[in-house]
Amino acid sequence: MFQPEPQPTPRQGYGANNTRPTIRASSTRPAKHITRATPPLQSTIIRTTESALNSPIPNLPSLQQLPEWSRFAAAAKAASVHANNLCVLEAAGVSVDLTGQVASPELAAAGQALLQARQFDQRRNTLLSGGIANVTENRAAWHTILRAPAPIAEVAAERQRLNEFVRKADSERRWRNIIHIGIGGSDWGVRLAVGAFGYAGTWRQVRFVANIDGHAMQGALAGLDPRETLVVLASKSFTTAETRQNGQRAREWLTASGLENPCEHLAAITARPDLATAWGVPQANTFKLWDWVGGRFSLWSSVNLTTALAVNTDIIAGMHAGAAAMDAHFAQAPFAKNAPIQMAMAGIANRSVLGYGSLNIAPYDFRLAHLVPYLQQLDMESLGKSVDLAGNPIGVPTGPVVWGMPGTDAQHTFFQWLHQGSDGAPADFIVCRQADHNWPDHHTSLLANCLAQREALLNGKTYEEALQECLEAGTQPEQARWLAHHRVHSGGRPSSLIVLPRLSPYTLGALLALYEHKVFVQSVVWGINPFDQWGVEYGKVLAKGIIGELGESKDAGKGSKGPDSAPIDAKAPHHDASTRHWIEKFSGRD
Repeated sequence: MFQPEPQPTPRQGYGANNTRPTIRASSTRPAKHITRATPPLQSTIIRTTESALNSPIPNLPSLQQLPEWSRFAAAAKAASVHANNLCVLEAAGVSVDLTGQVASPELAAAGQALLQARQFDQRRNTLLSGGIANVTENRAAWHTILRAPAPIAEVAAERQRLNEFVRKADSERRWRNIIHIGIGGSDWGVRLAVGAFGYAGTWRQVRFVANIDGHAMQGALAGLDPRETLVVLASKSFTTAETRQNGQRAREWLTASGLENPCEHLAAITARPDLATAWGVPQANTFKLWDWVGGRFSLWSSVNLTTALAVNTDIIAGMHAGAAAMDAHFAQAPFAKNAPIQMAMAGIANRSVLGYGSLNIAPYDFRLAHLVPYLQQLDMESLGKSVDLAGNPIGVPTGPVVWGMPGTDAQHTFFQWLHQGSDGAPADFIVCRQADHNWPDHHTSLLANCLAQREALLNGKTYEEALQECLEAGTQPEQARWLAHHRVHSGGRPSSLIVLPRLSPYTLGALLALYEHKVFVQSVVWGINPFDQWGVEYGKVLAKGIIGELGESKDAGKGSKGPDSAPIDAKAPHHDASTRHWIEKFSGRD
């Protein structure tokens, strides 16, 4: 059984002693502090008011108009990677090595000034105190309160309800099978947590269904006994099309099995418990979300019910403790020692100034296979924007493509491109110092591969070095001079190394919060609202109409129905030629 690591006892301010932020060795980055407030990690939710609803459009200066941006961009272009200037930050038990990022005293000073110009202290305080951080939807983004050691009463009550639900299920040995139905933020975080701490198997079998593809649902139901199965539906709005339609199939499966009360085998996590209850989920099995919890930040909520059932509630408590410690570090550590801030500023330099279009995530731990898609959603759904809070074009590249897979598989898949491709990409290497298996030689090889691949990206190989290698291997001089060109590595490609002591709930929670805050800092600089996703919503709206059209018969499809037998407005919108062609083909009207 995994036990949460104890949260360090604070001394003279949470984060001052327990996070031990330091820069070691000969880092050239100055330790000058930014002016900062200490935002509370807990307060009363700021409710929407009439004045907030009528508040003016944010008066945000254009990023490119700021002299601070011009100085930052110039400093980033002039900076370089200094492989022998070690820069390691300590945050909530996690070590973040930024030696592989471009750095200079001028760049550090310019980054500090840029954050001040973007009113970073105020924005951070708004986020952590439950203010209106999501301005386009006029609500808070207060996911940090969900993992606070002493949260507000309604959050604490839901924690207690979940723990009691799990204890009762465990004591009765109920539900050997869990089918978790959710998509996006209601899916990836739970997959990650269960994969990380239940990778060797648990007495409960968990199957995940996210995709609307019927094969996913069919595979999830195959071979299960309905009498021993709990279906968990996670949907903030409880109107998510994929979740509702897959949930409908699961409910039909339970009903067809002849269970006396099939609805007792349903559970839901949602901000609309009224809709869940009307749909058939018992009130006792329905757990609350809040409108100020964004989907991609909902792992800290009762969405983790499936994790608790699969690997126990201590896992969630440990993740909460680690994330809360990172929250404290983010709130209080000075600029030069603040790991999320420094990661964010390096990422901005890489994306908006140096022109790198993507960010590779390379977790050297099999158990973190689902970390890549989790961070894909966190980063790309948050920062995939091209206008600022004032509605004006940002004018610089934002939000990199996030991609990757666990090492060492990645080395045999795409690392060739990282090393010698014409574009390349910054990479975040993530590794655990200590393994939890009994084969130390395996872990030694894993650590060696991680360090070696990063060193190759960092230092590269010159033509002269490659030529000498060829000659020493006995290659004829003429052939060696030709072959050496193919063995050159440019080096100097940006990378970070994030080291966890071991993969525990505490360190995973800290790691995820580290990336959350990194994304937030980048959103402040770029002037983005990282808490909405209007692009995704537009596609959903179009899909509703197309579902109706595809369901129409050649006689115009009178009475066409959608998921859950909900009537659909089948009035065809104006389509482009290709979309119109395939609607006709797929509906059989052609």
